Amino acid sequence: MLNGKIALITGGSRGIGKEIALKFAENGATVISGDLIDPDYSHANVSHVKLNVTDRENIKEIASEIKEKYGRLDILVNNAGITRDSLLQRMKEEDWDLVIDINLKGVYNVMQGFVSLLLKSKASSVINMASVVGIDGNAGQTNYAATKGGVIAMAKTWAKEFGRKNLRSNAIAPGFIETNMTHVLPEKLIETVLANTPLKKMGDAEDVANAALYLASDMSKFVTGQVLRVDGGLNL
Repeated sequence: MLNGKIALITGGSRGIGKEIALKFAENGATVISGDLIDPDYSHANVSHVKLNVTDRENIKEIASEIKEKYGRLDILVNNAGITRDSLLQRMKEEDWDLVIDINLKGVYNVMQGFVSLLLKSKASSVINMASVVGIDGNAGQTNYAATKGGVIAMAKTWAKEFGRKNLRSNAIAPGFIETNMTHVLPEKLIETVLANTPLKKMGDAEDVANAALYLASDMSKFVTGQVLRVDGGLNL
């Protein structure tokens, strides 16, 4: 499905990013995983680079390396992100700033740094990893929700800005997916969420990776500016 495609995935060392990297690689893509964390896996089609989404000079260096080696970029998955949850009245300014810098400005930095390579592709795809929180909101996640709503808006904007150049831009909004982030949540909260989820279970990282594969491939060649919820029907 992705034979011959060159893909960059930020935050590709673990969790959802890792699953997307492996899914793309298994489907024929040459994958570059950009992360500050060392990966705990290897695959013949996946290479790993140190990428800091808040460091524009680092991004330029990686873009230059990809240009020299491949000449283009076909797929960009903006997946790197963190949480620093707190109720609004208790939220520290540094926690607001850090989440904004990585989750929101980081996506801007990466897209601006790699868009020229994406436009060298005959047909490119950008996927922003959002969240249902960016659509529905969630108590205690003012910073995180703001960033995820923001990357949805970016995806829609880029769909309009670059569509005439055959660059498609979409977002994925996962619900409660079983990852390291959800392992630390209180059991009571998880029970409440599952009670409001028609499928009565949490998703897994592969569910999100399958959605990313669809949006990255020619199966979605007439899909752009969309938000694909992968949430088991949460809040229907």
